[in-house]
Amino acid sequence: MLGKIFLVVYIIFQTGMSILTEYVIKQNRFYRTIGRKTRIIRVLIYIILAVIPMLGAYLPKCSFKYFCMEFGNIWLGFFMYYSGLVIVVTIVSHIIHFIIRDKKKTVLGHILNISLVLALLVTLGGMYHAQKPRLVNYEINVDKKTESVKELKVVLIADLHLSVNSDIRATEKMVEEVNSVNPDVVVIAGDIFTSTFEGLKNPEKYAACLRELQAKYGVYAVCGNHDVEENLFGGFPISPISEAFRTPGMEKFFEDAGFYVLYDENVELADGEVILSGRVDGEKAGDGTSNRMSATELLESVDKTKPIIVLQHEPKQFKDLADNGADVVLCGHTHNGQVFPGNFIVPFFNENAYGVKELYGIDTIVTAGVGYYGPPLRVGTDSEVTVVNIKFK
Repeated sequence: MLGKIFLVVYIIFQTGMSILTEYVIKQNRFYRTIGRKTRIIRVLIYIILAVIPMLGAYLPKCSFKYFCMEFGNIWLGFFMYYSGLVIVVTIVSHIIHFIIRDKKKTVLGHILNISLVLALLVTLGGMYHAQKPRLVNYEINVDKKTESVKELKVVLIADLHLSVNSDIRATEKMVEEVNSVNPDVVVIAGDIFTSTFEGLKNPEKYAACLRELQAKYGVYAVCGNHDVEENLFGGFPISPISEAFRTPGMEKFFEDAGFYVLYDENVELADGEVILSGRVDGEKAGDGTSNRMSATELLESVDKTKPIIVLQHEPKQFKDLADNGADVVLCGHTHNGQVFPGNFIVPFFNENAYGVKELYGIDTIVTAGVGYYGPPLRVGTDSEVTVVNIKFK
């Protein structure tokens, strides 16, 4: 049902934008002279571009489906900015026309030019920028005593979103950045995939690359809400949670990449002086349910006198974790909005949408992630490798 709603909304919006584009074309003298002759061609182009993401969502698994997903994501990124710019520039142009009484409608005539050029520049720039992960450093203090380990350098990465638009060079750059800081432990806060394993080209290359991650105490991971096989349409799942399963291919990839995946488990680091607790995703557990241990169940048997670091995908339930002895919570999921203006929107829906924030007496850290979801763009945000230096008493 949800998939049908998305489809109807998508078709209505695409139709509306094609009508608005035709209106904008009529405002430009150059386009107007050739407008009638090229109308059929334009309509065909509208339809083809609009249908490609739909094919990527609804076709059965095949190489053409994954091609449509790959190109469709790029097109949706461009369309998002093009449509927004057309709407904004049209409104602004009409206001200017009304104020200055421009009888020739000079400003209105350039709406399409402005929107196309800016949307193309933003899309290309966002695609380039998305492949350049940067290092971000935080330092926090945990008021618990340890014997021999006074500091733990944790590298937090998340949201690799390996899928049809992935580039092995970005993964290689990420591994290089991680290894350059000589971490004690590397933790991955979920969404290693983007709701498909088969859509990733040459997964063995990515696994081999990720296996090069080096850390004194190893590489640990938890799964996110997209580490399952499911259909997406415009970034929204169109299949129910009951059909969202982690596949054997994904599990084997984790093994080949050298990840120790924590499924509601606690492990000891630094000769048993620090506890790392990894949570199953609270939205999609990978078995067709959203079942996972509560914070109480997960931490009830843990020695609360030791520093407790919790690794989970979504930045939620901080109070429950704090009440049960957690000291530090590491998350991903938000991408810091990924594309403007998303970075100004996500803080309204998350207690901590990005960065370091003390909540309920514990430190919460949310990374922007190294990958991208849907359109392979980063606009107004950065792909990042997050270094968390934790000092103990």
